[in-house]
Amino acid sequence: MRVLTLLFCLCAAPAAAADKMTLVLDWFVNPDHGPIIIAKEKGYFADAGLEVEIVAPADPADPPKMAAAGKADLAISYQPQLHLQVAEGLPLKRVGTLVATPLNCLLVLDNGPIAEIADLKGRKIGFSVAGVEEALLSAMLAPAGLGMQDIELVNVNWALSPSIMSGQVDAVIGAFRNFELNQMEIEGVDGRCFYPEEEGVPAYDELIYVANPDRMDSGMIDRFLSATEEAVQYIVNHPQDSWEIFAASSAELDDELNAKAWQDTLPRFALRPAALDTGRYARFERFLKSVDLIEEIRPVSDLAIMTDADQ
Repeated sequence: MRVLTLLFCLCAAPAAAADKMTLVLDWFVNPDHGPIIIAKEKGYFADAGLEVEIVAPADPADPPKMAAAGKADLAISYQPQLHLQVAEGLPLKRVGTLVATPLNCLLVLDNGPIAEIADLKGRKIGFSVAGVEEALLSAMLAPAGLGMQDIELVNVNWALSPSIMSGQVDAVIGAFRNFELNQMEIEGVDGRCFYPEEEGVPAYDELIYVANPDRMDSGMIDRFLSATEEAVQYIVNHPQDSWEIFAASSAELDDELNAKAWQDTLPRFALRPAALDTGRYARFERFLKSVDLIEEIRPVSDLAIMTDADQ
């Protein structure tokens, strides 16, 4: 009788409440966020004891500031921006990686007058974010014997592909190769990318998770990264099924552009989100110093959470 009573009590006991955490995206939900959406839809977050609130920001500049101020447990940002933000004194560190390769590119018309980077001399180049994008462009121009004085920069805000398709500019820097190229193709215009990592710029992580190291719950973040790693494994093993789950999560995601972007983004997700390539961060720090965007080179430990294996 006592055994039966004990079993009844155990069965009747409520499940432990999930830990709530807030994740602020870098922009509206899109295929770049595939592992996050799949982890939520497949129940991986729930299995890890997490209830993750996914927030799309009103301003893409806000997420790192929100994480730094403790208004979010995690934020998605960009490795190049992290270096600058830490140099400016923002209390942030990289705790994981979402997209492990550059997505940024220098986009031109495939049948246009720009066959090689040297052809950009005297041309108009559109941009949306000052600072890092200009540094990337400067580094890409240098091997062709060009400098920033040889081109005209035009702020096109976020109208990257429209500005090049309309002829407002001859090229744009900051276009995402998994989106703008597909957007142009859908519009019947062929584009072509020059890739920063093939043109003198050190490779970097495009999208990363950042947190305030003094405010974060490291155990909760470890569980979050384990759940997203499980999601990436599912995406790689089941690309079509994972796309269908992603597309069904919100009506506006189920369209041709996102379907094409999903396929192009899939091989770029970090297979080991918690793993840190210290050499990559050190090289990019030196690059930013060489183009005078930072005044001093900081150790990687100032930029990212390092495990014993990383040090």
